[in-house]
Amino acid sequence: MSGASSKPKTLTTVTPNDKGGLELPIDHFHLLGVSASTEREAVLRTLQQRLDRVPDAGFTQETLQARSELLHSSAELLSDEERREHYERELTAIAEHNDGSIAALEIPPSREVGGLLLLMEAGQAQEAFDAASRGLQPPQAPALGSSREADLTLLAGLACQRAASDLRDQRRYEGSARLLQQGLQLLQRMGKLPEQRQKLERQLKTLLPYRVLDLISRDLSADAARQEGILLMEQLVQQRGGLEGDLDHDFPQSEFQPFFKQIRQFLTAQEQVDLFSRWADNGSPAADFLASFVLTASGFVQRKPERIQAAYQRLLAAGQPGTEVFLACQKLLLGEVDQAQILFEAGADEALSQWAEEQSPDPLARVCAYCRDWLSREVLVGFRDIEAEVDLEAWFADRDVQTFVAQQDRIRGRSSRPPTLSETAIAAEASDSLPPWPDAEAQESPAQSGSVLDASSDEGEPNDTSGNRVRWRLLQWPALPTAKLNELPSWSLPAGAGVVVLAVVMGGWLSLRPRSTPPSAVAISVPVEVAATPQEPSKPEPLPLSAAQPSEQQIQALLQAWLDGKAAVLAGKQPAVPLDQLARSTQVAQVRNQLAANQKAGAREEVQASITDLQIREQSARRIAAAVTLRYSDKRLNPSGALLSETQATTLKNTYVFGRDGDRWRLVAYSSGH
Repeated sequence: MSGASSKPKTLTTVTPNDKGGLELPIDHFHLLGVSASTEREAVLRTLQQRLDRVPDAGFTQETLQARSELLHSSAELLSDEERREHYERELTAIAEHNDGSIAALEIPPSREVGGLLLLMEAGQAQEAFDAASRGLQPPQAPALGSSREADLTLLAGLACQRAASDLRDQRRYEGSARLLQQGLQLLQRMGKLPEQRQKLERQLKTLLPYRVLDLISRDLSADAARQEGILLMEQLVQQRGGLEGDLDHDFPQSEFQPFFKQIRQFLTAQEQVDLFSRWADNGSPAADFLASFVLTASGFVQRKPERIQAAYQRLLAAGQPGTEVFLACQKLLLGEVDQAQILFEAGADEALSQWAEEQSPDPLARVCAYCRDWLSREVLVGFRDIEAEVDLEAWFADRDVQTFVAQQDRIRGRSSRPPTLSETAIAAEASDSLPPWPDAEAQESPAQSGSVLDASSDEGEPNDTSGNRVRWRLLQWPALPTAKLNELPSWSLPAGAGVVVLAVVMGGWLSLRPRSTPPSAVAISVPVEVAATPQEPSKPEPLPLSAAQPSEQQIQALLQAWLDGKAAVLAGKQPAVPLDQLARSTQVAQVRNQLAANQKAGAREEVQASITDLQIREQSARRIAAAVTLRYSDKRLNPSGALLSETQATTLKNTYVFGRDGDRWRLVAYSSGH
């Protein structure tokens, strides 16, 4: 009912004989827990129910008696027809005046704690905590050791815990954490309630992953908040005992790894390089491996082969078995084609070798095919600032790459050998202009021309002095059809005996992104009402959403389907579309946890959420952020259908983030506010 800028306006003084009391930002209806339409008999029944449900939290009899008297006062007014009619006119006048005022009840000092207890019970835990905190500060501080001091301190701890939970449910994780920290400082200063302090500390600890996600997912311009999130991320990993550690029993590896996948896509390449390098230096094999992949990604995108060389050296020095095919790709990007072929043949198992042979009869073309697939599926994913197509032709044509590789060739003393890839590429780049690509009739297949490495004559001179033909032959292997990709096994781990050893060492860290899955044979369509325009009438959008560049209309259909599906699950029904097809596992898990909590409390939840406006604010090939306005309401009912609590229809403004997993868009996260 109250807001930060609202001004309490006292309508009724509960006990007019006392002066100088506290103004509670609440009216008689909400204090008692009834609606404006509740009749006199129902008011009296509610009063009796509230009196029978005495809080069992350790409050003194004085506070519980004050609570009872305040409930009686509200019930007496609301059951008196004449007094109630006059009171309702006052409430209406305040609402129509629209000057920021809200209804308030003046509570005498003798009943202050009882009033704050009722305020917390009415769902205004934040206001109750703020008032209790002020009551414990000079000059209002009660006498040391008094019952009022004990009750105010207990109330502050309970209200803090409940208000922090409310903020967490609203996805306001940083606000929840800061409130818990305030509560802990207050209880520590008072030197009381050690058990309550432990509860707040535990609540703050379990909030850490959500705070990390909240802060790191913010816009890149929010540098201070994101840096705080990175520091908290390091704190989280440290308290787990490292990236592979499992010391936090509240956050096991089975939950931490999916969370880490989600976090990665909000980190830039440089942030990941810094993080993984530090963790690797502290002895983490998983971080060592990830650092090598990240260095490869940033080096490829920024055309910095020295980073790929550092990635190769890091992976090689780690000495982990089963990494030969990854080392082969890095060697290829460094222009060392002979070593790339040797490593690939040594590391490829039977299945990978068979797949490679299907791509081309030429050994080097096979390595190139795998390297292209490896870069696109495993390396250039999971970054906030990397959106790149795998273009090996552009890589080898880059002057910085050519210069670096030529320098390395000279260091290794290769001048007496036949021209390498880097040398022929440099020859092409040195020409004033590149000749046109060979036309279709002039193109030779690998089978006709022999090995791709056969780019020079017996005397060691290039067949094409421009070097262009050599580069063309290297990079024009048969394209891999999309259908073929869907049939392939996952190459995030090399198959074969080495895989078993490596999998044990890495513990699943090699696949730190969601896997793309083949589209279902039967498309599922869910009708979703979308605002129509005269030019383009609304129509059902197919779900799951797989469009490469979805429109606002398609994103709105996806989000509305998620909101409808979530509401169905919480109501104990089956969603029209499985939730895991609409959102990632972390979001689905939150819904299931909420359902479990409701079932444990013997309640069911009816939620109404409809989108009134959606605007895409950020859009890339892998990430979409949308500002969304919702109309939201909910009810919690007991098994017999009686109302337990209710959120009246209200307008919410949230930001939703969607990510592309393979060819499917899913909800990743959301936060309050635009």
